Amino acid sequence: MSEEQREFQKKSQANGYDRDIWSVFKIMGELVEGYDKLFQIGPCISIFGSARTKSDNEYYQLAIETADKITQKGFGVITGGGPGIMEAANKGAEVGKGKSVGLGINLPFEQGINQHVDPDFSINFNYFFVRKVMFVKYAQGFIVFPGGFGTLDELFESLTLIQTRKIDQIPIVLFGSEYWSGLVDWMEKTMKEWGTISDKDTDLFHVTDSTDEAVKIICDFYSQKEPMPNFYF
Repeated sequence: MSEEQREFQKKSQANGYDRDIWSVFKIMGELVEGYDKLFQIGPCISIFGSARTKSDNEYYQLAIETADKITQKGFGVITGGGPGIMEAANKGAEVGKGKSVGLGINLPFEQGINQHVDPDFSINFNYFFVRKVMFVKYAQGFIVFPGGFGTLDELFESLTLIQTRKIDQIPIVLFGSEYWSGLVDWMEKTMKEWGTISDKDTDLFHVTDSTDEAVKIICDFYSQKEPMPNFYF
């Protein structure tokens, strides 16, 4: 390696180190802001789903109805704060006069926080993983509507944390059997047969097409247990 190459490598490493150290402080800042705003928010349910779902879609309307009903049971609603299912869930929380929380993510192709999020509970994140910590830590359950990669990411992260006992078990509801049946069948017929999950792992979630049943699953779970924030340990 020439002297010029060594000097270039040295400068690159120094710049990379500085950037990495600075990013640690930015991550800490996002965690502190999230903890500060959400620490005393009370029991909430995270509602996930596609940002691409239009307002005339059946699931958009069902998300409004579900969020409305869950707030009437004393829960707030946490979403990713964006459009589609997230907007519908925040709208439902607003209709039900419950807490409407939006944990947004800075992306070049999304519109930002929707208008139905309470400004006191609106946070924008730069880091997906910090945002997911907030979803898991401060939600006492998940209702998952049809969605894309982001929705699946959030679903499987929560299932993994419960499966590995990094967090306490919380109710997880997959809403829309037509959408989720293929994934559930694959878990049953492929993952179980290959031995990559246990027989009981599919007991960690429920599938329904009923807003009333989705709410009942959450409420039944907490009829025997006080809702508490989750913690990584």
